Amino acid sequence: MEIRKILIVDDEEFVRYSFKKLFKDPGYQISEAANGLEALSQIKSVEPDLVLMDIEMPGLSGLETIQRVKAAHPMLPVIIMTAYGTTERVIAAMKYGAFEYLEKPFDVARLKTTILEALETKRFSDEENRVDILPADTHSGEQIIGSSSAIKEVYKMIGKVAASDVSVLITGESGTGKELMAKAIHRYSDRSDKPFIAINCAAIPDSLLESELFGFEKGAFTDASHSKEGKFEIADKGTLFLDEVADMSLTLQAKLLRVLQEGTFERIGSNKTVKVSVRVISATNKNLEAAIASKQFREDLYYRLKVVNLTLPPLRVHPEDIPQLTNYFLSRYCREMKIPMVSVPPETMEQLQRNTWPGNVRELENLLKRALLLNKNNVITPDLVTVAQRTLPQSDQIISSHPFASMIPENLTAYEGRLFKFVIDQVEKELIEKALAHTRGNQVKASKLLGISRAMLVERIEKYDLRNSIAE
Repeated sequence: MEIRKILIVDDEEFVRYSFKKLFKDPGYQISEAANGLEALSQIKSVEPDLVLMDIEMPGLSGLETIQRVKAAHPMLPVIIMTAYGTTERVIAAMKYGAFEYLEKPFDVARLKTTILEALETKRFSDEENRVDILPADTHSGEQIIGSSSAIKEVYKMIGKVAASDVSVLITGESGTGKELMAKAIHRYSDRSDKPFIAINCAAIPDSLLESELFGFEKGAFTDASHSKEGKFEIADKGTLFLDEVADMSLTLQAKLLRVLQEGTFERIGSNKTVKVSVRVISATNKNLEAAIASKQFREDLYYRLKVVNLTLPPLRVHPEDIPQLTNYFLSRYCREMKIPMVSVPPETMEQLQRNTWPGNVRELENLLKRALLLNKNNVITPDLVTVAQRTLPQSDQIISSHPFASMIPENLTAYEGRLFKFVIDQVEKELIEKALAHTRGNQVKASKLLGISRAMLVERIEKYDLRNSIAE
């Protein structure tokens, strides 16, 4: 039996006694401390999975204690207990990294739920960050790595939604790890022993996507020489991940909505209703509200998919995770390539942390892999990183070397209220122009290079009047 260790820190003996009674189940080991200094000592000796701490204590205050705890043990969840509600001290405690705060007298149901969420988050972060003991057959990319406050929020969100069965919409820029997050939610859900099926809606032509999702019967169309199950049937009792869901046609959106509402569908060419139990997790890097406004996405489907919305942060907002990510990727690829582990000098790490990483974690991973291939002396030097960035595949170069700074106008006030949209349009237009130039105006190749649907590319060509860039 797994034992979960909880440390109760409160100067009132009655409070500590109440928690010991509440968690007398053999699956819990309760330790206690009467003040902050005792808590720091107990954390060192007991190594708890969770700390529940009063914010008002004599001597070392709860605020001072939580700062010391999080500095030494950044992944250890701390729940603050207070009799004063949302005071400035509570706000400060949350800023310093508290998992949650609970008001006295406690709502027992909320107390237990919060504690279970915190313990699940700790278990998840522990497993995800065991970089040095990854088994040799670990599937590439199946780890969310980091200990920054931004990534700890990701762990917290996963811990909260995994146990429920609601639909989840994951948003964030390309390369941030949306599929990894979907897999993590599945892995920690009650469906973890059932299939996890992923499908990229932008990578499959609309004419084929319906049969991929719902399957077909023999003879349903010219090439249907046999019956085939769709992804919904294969994922029955498990999880279906719909990546780039914004690229799905309105017709398919209507059929997807029906499955979400009723849990039933028909294969193409069949009148037989198929009933399934599938948890749907979807993802997009696009603004679905804008797509709804332009009649490209159904509003009713949006709210069905977005029961819970989780957003992954871009790498540029948590550069403090780059050393840990670098260690993870280099360890993994050195093992796969059967070469000695390379070293990364401080000046190289500083260079990596200064980069804005428009391609996010995926760009960092690709650059490090390239640097390993070019490496000759088991040291990743700043010069080697520069060379690796220059020699990335053309599709990565278009993004990673893009001169975004030059797109920002000098007179910012002249664009007040529309500055963000102006710069984004400038960047998008030039990116599409470069892709079309690289593919000599071939729209199919350009949309594949950019990772967007051809329909979206055509819409952008019209928007930016790039018809002269298209091959005849």
